[in-house]
Amino acid sequence: MSTFSTTEAKLTRDEMAQQVAADIPAGAFVNLGIGQPTNVSNFLTEEQGVTLHTENGMLGMGPVATGEDIDEDLINAGKIPVTELAGASFFHHADSFAMMRGGHLDVCVLGAFQVSKDGDLANWHTGAEGAIPAVGGAMDLAIGAKQTWVMMSLFTKTGESKLVEALSYPVTGLGCVSRIYTEVAIFELAGGQVTVRSTHGISFEELAERLPVGLVKAA
Repeated sequence: MSTFSTTEAKLTRDEMAQQVAADIPAGAFVNLGIGQPTNVSNFLTEEQGVTLHTENGMLGMGPVATGEDIDEDLINAGKIPVTELAGASFFHHADSFAMMRGGHLDVCVLGAFQVSKDGDLANWHTGAEGAIPAVGGAMDLAIGAKQTWVMMSLFTKTGESKLVEALSYPVTGLGCVSRIYTEVAIFELAGGQVTVRSTHGISFEELAERLPVGLVKAA
């Protein structure tokens, strides 16, 4: 467990992605979910030796493609143009899902609508009338990866916490999330306990007042 730290300003999305990238173990096989997690690929270093996997059938994905590097036939699961690293391989998406379900991924990083204090994840449907559900590979990743991390904004547009006592949205996976990265705090989840690793633009005391779950400050 890291020692507690704090900064005066909230983390930008790039800074959140940098935090996640820095925490990924060297040599890990990793899947980055659609949305904010995709940005993590831009901050991984060659020295880390991390191999990125996509559920649409690629191993060895590089950073997001820009300018002349864009190849419309080379995309990630979110249909975003990406680059390929030396040694990249391609395969049927059924094989890709077998990798996910078979416990071959060390880390997956997903977005979320809600995460409970027990690590339960909701990220495919809000249950709202007219909302379009998007299951994708999230259920397979959440349970199949050895570690599941979440990147999300901590509060909704109306100020409600997305870190909750119990999910009110349809479940993606139970007890699967071990770490949450947000713009105002980074959390570690274990045994029903929520430990705050760092705060950004908010004090620990204010954070504790705004969240509906008990918090422990990292030593």
